[in-house]
Amino acid sequence: MLTTLRNAWRIDDIRKKLLFMMFMVLLYRLGNAVTVPHVDTVMLGEFFRQEVGILSLINTMSGSALERASIFALSIQPYINASIIMQLLTIAIPALERMRKEGGEEGKKKIEKITRYSTVGIAALQGYAYYVLINREGMLDPMATGIWPPIVIVATFMTGSAILMWMGEQITEFGIGNGISVILFVSIVARFPVEIWSMAMGITVNPSTWWIYVLMLLGALAIIVLIVIVNNAERRIPVQYSKRVVGRKMYGGQSTHLPMKVNMSGVLPVIFAQSIASIPATIVVFVPAWSESWIMGVLDPTSVAYMVLYFLLIVFFSYFYSTVQFNPIEIANNLKKNGGFIPGFRAGKPTSEFIQKVLTKITLFGAMYLAIVAITPLIVSYFSDTARMSGIAMGGTSVIIVVSVALETIKQLESQMLMRHYKGFLE
Repeated sequence: MLTTLRNAWRIDDIRKKLLFMMFMVLLYRLGNAVTVPHVDTVMLGEFFRQEVGILSLINTMSGSALERASIFALSIQPYINASIIMQLLTIAIPALERMRKEGGEEGKKKIEKITRYSTVGIAALQGYAYYVLINREGMLDPMATGIWPPIVIVATFMTGSAILMWMGEQITEFGIGNGISVILFVSIVARFPVEIWSMAMGITVNPSTWWIYVLMLLGALAIIVLIVIVNNAERRIPVQYSKRVVGRKMYGGQSTHLPMKVNMSGVLPVIFAQSIASIPATIVVFVPAWSESWIMGVLDPTSVAYMVLYFLLIVFFSYFYSTVQFNPIEIANNLKKNGGFIPGFRAGKPTSEFIQKVLTKITLFGAMYLAIVAITPLIVSYFSDTARMSGIAMGGTSVIIVVSVALETIKQLESQMLMRHYKGFLE
């Protein structure tokens, strides 16, 4: 990885993209330090230090911006939720599906435009829910009376979310990697010093628990190794191309393979599952009577109900994205047009059915892998108060996102470097 970064830095175009991405990340971190007016950030920080439920997980994904009530407190969650809604609606509503398939670049732009407007609407709703929480817990400035303080707070949160959406799109277009994933990566990594400090303080307060933290670190390293192995794993289906003679030349006849990644959807199922699981917590904020009821107990990341819901959501989005990204019928038709076939299967429908069967199996494995890695720390936290207070419940999701985004970004960096070293292919 370090060698790839060093070699990429020597190429002018890639260096400019890296500098642009780092500049955007710097702006994001500076924005996280700017707090909205009329909020007592000291009381708010104390509230989140005592919170170990779903709000703590949302705070982790925002890079501690939520507990500081910064302008980027909502992070990119509104955009992720809007993207989920639009992709589900595209399948459910024929008009949107036709717009995506037949509209070409113009149809894609229209869907992106609707997603942006939806992001602003969701950000306004979540911003108001956050204001209701702050007001209910008595964390507003006593001088903040009247209608203008809530308007300023909600508008600031909404604007910050829209700016983050724009920054993510700029990183995708002019930087390296997916901008939204990069911002989420930075948000989680920014929490690492805080988590390490919390672990050190935990050992200081109770030295007899040091072995628990050692096991946690070893478990995190094992998860990282597993993520790297599975992300690089693929199922290779052998493909044979028939020979054909054109004039005096013979074409085809070579053997190759059709690569199918085991974890085809990457980290998206985890990100989307976490976003969907956090929606009920936002709704509960509007009903103060529910805050102390069994509903919040169910929404606790260490509760059995939350684990089951989280597991099922990850599996669902894994199948959803594998279906969207990989079309067996289209692959089979392309092989048939180019004279390719899978040994033992006739071209056309038998080939597509075989590819679909393989896709279903590897998607199941990938979904199980993501779900198990994500909920294992939650299970550990369920049986250990020390692990719960140390924030390990958020560890599985965070590690999956950080490692997967880092690997994907490095792959894109390597692909761009390969495109610029074309001279050897022409000689």
